[in-house]
Amino acid sequence: MHELIRDITLSILFAWGLGLAAHFSRQPLILAYLLAGFFIGPFGMGWVKSQESIQIISELGLIFMLFMIGLEIDLKKIVRAGRVILFAAGGQLIGGCLLGVLFFIAIGLPMGGGGFDALYLCVACALSSTVIIVKVLYEKRELDTLPGRITLGVLVLQDIFAILFLAVQPSLDNLQMSIILLSIARVGVLVATALILSRYVLPHLFHQIARRPELVLLGALAWCFLIGEIAERLHLSREMGSLVAGVSLSTFPYALDVTAKVTTLRDFFITLFFVALGMTIPIPDSSVIGLALVIAAFTVISRLVTTFLPLYLMKQGLRASLLPAINLAQISEFSLVVIQTGVVAGHIKTMTANAASFAFVVLAVLSTFAIGRSDQLSRFGIGLLKRLGLRDLDHGADDGDVGAGGHSGSRRVLILGFFRAASALLSEIERRNPALLEQIGVVDFNPTVFSTLASRGLHVTYGDISNVDTLLHAGVGSAEIIILSVPDSLLKGANNEKLVRHVRSLNPAAKIISTADLLLDVPDQYAAGADYVTVTRLTDAQELFAAIEAADDGLLPDKRAETDARLSERREVLP
Repeated sequence: MHELIRDITLSILFAWGLGLAAHFSRQPLILAYLLAGFFIGPFGMGWVKSQESIQIISELGLIFMLFMIGLEIDLKKIVRAGRVILFAAGGQLIGGCLLGVLFFIAIGLPMGGGGFDALYLCVACALSSTVIIVKVLYEKRELDTLPGRITLGVLVLQDIFAILFLAVQPSLDNLQMSIILLSIARVGVLVATALILSRYVLPHLFHQIARRPELVLLGALAWCFLIGEIAERLHLSREMGSLVAGVSLSTFPYALDVTAKVTTLRDFFITLFFVALGMTIPIPDSSVIGLALVIAAFTVISRLVTTFLPLYLMKQGLRASLLPAINLAQISEFSLVVIQTGVVAGHIKTMTANAASFAFVVLAVLSTFAIGRSDQLSRFGIGLLKRLGLRDLDHGADDGDVGAGGHSGSRRVLILGFFRAASALLSEIERRNPALLEQIGVVDFNPTVFSTLASRGLHVTYGDISNVDTLLHAGVGSAEIIILSVPDSLLKGANNEKLVRHVRSLNPAAKIISTADLLLDVPDQYAAGADYVTVTRLTDAQELFAAIEAADDGLLPDKRAETDARLSERREVLP
């Protein structure tokens, strides 16, 4: 116990020190944590030698991370995009494994006869890092975007695949269908148990302790470790159990409160996880480095092929097909678990395992940069793919004369970017002045928005509003009213002030209506050329004040009934 506390102390101190250095040099914090682990670990200075300490630190970090991921997974949104996620995950996993087996056998790695290096590597390369992806997407506020939801859905199915592989891994020498079916049955029992308890038992308990924040937090952690222990007893893993525990709590009214309270603990243990991971990385020789670079290159290329193609064939557009491929282009922490179990079972050589660990580190660093700059990379990739002859969702329009809804000519009112405010605006217009819809055009690169608006007969142009060609193609130069309704926090490649300047230069006579997140942004947008700037917090404040007045007058039920009636009449693109 004393040795474990000392090891955790060293881990935190060096993670903080190198984290500060990474912060000031603007490098990824994950890289700092990995370096801290390597420095104090058995292959560095040797200050932390206990394999038991390393394993405990790593497992706790992964359990907390997967629990938090489960809490942040919105099953309703994933179900709504279910077909896309199912085909994308199926194409990526099946395609990645098939390509992996063929590739690694081709370069001389064994497959069968007691050696399963090719099989383990193909599985390892088919899995992506949940920790890295969620951390970076959360910081970029992209978890709730379409590419973000697709990425999360694929990650969930990857984790299930990894658990199933680990369940059948001990019997690889004599694999039987009964073992595979038993593993699937165990996962089913785990999920069913968690859902039944969370639906019929937990709501009553949490309702009783809702006013006691410390009991809410303790109850959430108890739930996480309980389901983890049930998973362990079912011969699955505590990590799988923690993910299921989080997902089953995500629909609770207390999920947001639990998430806020567990976040600090999550960050602490995730830091320990990456430090512990750094401790397991040996100093590679030339042969290990060569194989690691081959593994890393194959992972990136195969992920781009097996993720992009299914999404593109499902008509998600070049951007929404490329971004998940970029997000998923690394090796998972689960991959290292898979590899390690192979080493223990004697299925894989130590050199192959070391190369996989080194490839994980290389891709962890590169993909952190890549996901952070995924918008720039996707724009470059889209241009390259178009030059190669691939068509985007906008290929049906010709020189801006015909929109997706089948109408010709430019539109008097043009909405640049389509999110919840624009969705509400169209619904309001449909209710109050339907004739105005024929004068409105929309520009956005969300394939769901594009297909839904087109199916309703509206004029929609598929494209990136930060691109000049897109704006010219959409008819910005002839529009009378131009609306920028997407807040800066969600815009990619621009902000509202820059867009206002850009649009004003293309159309000096148009009336430009933009939106501001911060009050300080309002004068800047007026100076850039906006005619009117909306500030969402002002309308929110009016609505909240009206609700307070209604509550004081005893009319809150009437106000709710009025709002419910208005909501029932709406037919929004983005509910």
